[in-house]
Amino acid sequence: MKSKYRNRKKLILTDADGCLLDWEWAFNVWMQEHGFEEIPGSKLNYDMSIRYGIPREQVVKLIRLFNESAAIGFLPAQRDAMYYVKKLVEKFGYQFHCITSLSLDPNAQRLREMNLKKLFGEYAFERIVCLDTGADKDEALQEYEGTGLHWIEDKWSNAECGYKYGLQPLVLEHGHNMSKYHPGITILKNWKEIYTHITGEKE
Repeated sequence: MKSKYRNRKKLILTDADGCLLDWEWAFNVWMQEHGFEEIPGSKLNYDMSIRYGIPREQVVKLIRLFNESAAIGFLPAQRDAMYYVKKLVEKFGYQFHCITSLSLDPNAQRLREMNLKKLFGEYAFERIVCLDTGADKDEALQEYEGTGLHWIEDKWSNAECGYKYGLQPLVLEHGHNMSKYHPGITILKNWKEIYTHITGEKE
């Protein structure tokens, strides 16, 4: 079945945490407030159990607690995301669909929506899809199968998932993904590079 989004040339798909929002920074602040310290030199690990030297089961529970806390509504923008997302919307007429593994809690979802709209504007996001904490994105991305739309991620397995469904994955560079390679996936350092890649316009 053909995707209903197949003719949407001005649509960009994006993750939230690590792409639009600086989840890692906010989570680290929250963890310190709860008595946990990041292990020095662990920044390159995506696995938070390694970052904080605690069992994986415990960190999974802590991430869910954080994602469902009031703090989730006040995450700062990731690097230069705010400036370039607004420029993509206002200058080129792009709209965004955000697909985020956050929580199924309706209050957490409302806080995420409020956070995104406050930072990026009321009209940047045509759609915000909130999946369960840590959930895979296969089913959500399948809706866009074969469209060739840009899919902005930081988690490598989710980028590969997008490629599998015929999207163009753009990975925002972090310590945990910078050494990865796939011929169909492009790693970019910041939103300025993403903006240039999509529009062809250099500043």
